[in-house]
Amino acid sequence: MRKINVLALAALGTALSMGLAACGGTAGGGGNTSSGSQGTGAAASAAKHNDAYTKVVNAADTKGGTLKFAYSDEPDSMDPGNTYYAFNWNFTRLYARPLMTYAAEPGDAGLKLVPDLAEGPGEMAADGLSWTYKIKKGIKYDDGTEVKATDVKYAIARSNFTEELTDGPKYFAQYLDAGDYKGPYKDKNLDNFKGIETPDDYTVVFKLKAPFAEFDFLVANPQSAPVPQAKDTGVDYEKTVASTGPYKIESYEVGKQFNLVKNENWDPATDTTRKQLPDRIEVQLKQNAEDIDKRLISGQVHVDLGGTGVQPAARAQIVADAKLKDSTDNPFTPFNRYAMLSTAVKPFDNIDCRKAVQYATDKTATQAPWGGPLGGEIGTTAMTPTTVGYKQFDLYPNGADHKGDLDKAKEHLAACGQPNGFETNIAVRGDRTKEVQVAEALQASLDRVGIKATIKKYPSGDWSAQYAGKPEFVHANKLGIMIAGWGSDWPSGFGFLSQIVDGRFIKDSGNYNMMELNDKSVNELLDKGIQTTDAAARNEIWAQVDQKVMESAAFMSFVYEKTLIFRPSTLTNVYVHPAYGMYDYTWLGVQQ
Repeated sequence: MRKINVLALAALGTALSMGLAACGGTAGGGGNTSSGSQGTGAAASAAKHNDAYTKVVNAADTKGGTLKFAYSDEPDSMDPGNTYYAFNWNFTRLYARPLMTYAAEPGDAGLKLVPDLAEGPGEMAADGLSWTYKIKKGIKYDDGTEVKATDVKYAIARSNFTEELTDGPKYFAQYLDAGDYKGPYKDKNLDNFKGIETPDDYTVVFKLKAPFAEFDFLVANPQSAPVPQAKDTGVDYEKTVASTGPYKIESYEVGKQFNLVKNENWDPATDTTRKQLPDRIEVQLKQNAEDIDKRLISGQVHVDLGGTGVQPAARAQIVADAKLKDSTDNPFTPFNRYAMLSTAVKPFDNIDCRKAVQYATDKTATQAPWGGPLGGEIGTTAMTPTTVGYKQFDLYPNGADHKGDLDKAKEHLAACGQPNGFETNIAVRGDRTKEVQVAEALQASLDRVGIKATIKKYPSGDWSAQYAGKPEFVHANKLGIMIAGWGSDWPSGFGFLSQIVDGRFIKDSGNYNMMELNDKSVNELLDKGIQTTDAAARNEIWAQVDQKVMESAAFMSFVYEKTLIFRPSTLTNVYVHPAYGMYDYTWLGVQQ
């Protein structure tokens, strides 16, 4: 397994080392080459375990039918500018096109950036303080009106500079030179937003406070998808998103059902990284996770929207049946599954109390809910082995069998003034069966040294907005430990680390630095790295950030995640997209 990771890391390093000048290419440069590599029908029946990790399974351009998704909870938001779940960054591409995107390819080729709404990659100014993009002419919304540069500017203004939209990242607010701009809901005159200039209808110029060497990766996130100012309805915009992709919203019953139909004004000539095969796409929300697995195996549902793999019961059934196993893929994802210990909740404001938890944890027990080795490698760092900049180290070795070093745990309990242990709470997303089981395993581990942990369950949909991502709630409810997961916003150390470790941008709501870690040396290294144009030097800095974060003992890695995802035989054009660690939702079709 380690050899596979090292090879993947080397390939990722090559992809990033090509640099921002080389990562553009032709839109969808390899997107159409994969589709001819497999036949239909026979290819589906001949597909083997892990085939979709390296190639397109059951390739077919047959149109029609209804593609059915199901999800155990509800997304944070269907608004491309107000979402931060990896599966939703994948899914919203069906109706929202950012400036840049990733090539439609399995394997390492899928990490190459290609133009989407833009004509080509951005042009960085000599001083690094601006990036310029030309958008393609003639791209239309689903109502037939043409996309203009001001729509991109407005999209960034609303997603990053308003108080109302809390769930997405705030990279643009952090790095654009926008003064004290308060967003378009308080200031409707877009001319007052100086962080972006639009000298004509097809040119977008981002003005930066400091150089940002990975800006092309930043504009590949869905927040750069255009939004017409006149169509914006604030938090309700998720129900009526102006579509630029192959599909448009037909209806959305929050918490129940989300339906898409074909966008007649989508032009495939401008978009060779997506397909438009099913007539309809339906998403059922708030479904039981185990029931979703049963319906996947029986063919009643085509895709689990969350992309996090089947639950333990289905996994046992699949592993025991060779035919079922051949309908699965077990890829490494971009995710680390971990716990964050709040440095603002007693007694975890004391580093030795945090170290006691690190040593007391039985890592084999917390690995088990993910499926043991099938579900991922035991983690010891913040970055994953497939993140560029990763270096292997272990600051808290807990025995050759990873079951915990109880003597070391007790030493640190004594050092933090809690020799008999203490009480704390573990926060977890209640609909995520695996995460609940991880919390239970952690609870049992800590009990061995006198740490009594109570598990608190909260819904996924408001997890970051109202619960674990809201410091006021965390403090009031004494949430000392939060079970979480994170995948890189783009495949580099900065793309992985910045939103979860930079203490200057801890938010009142929608916060992902649940440790509330605010280490000056970490913050300064992040700034230094993102302004470093040499890729090798930049990657060394990301490794240093990782080391600093782990030294805080506020981050505890459980597994570098792998998932077991099921593909019904009726699903066509199936491949694992490496940028998302799940199937490419924009390519899928269904056999009639």
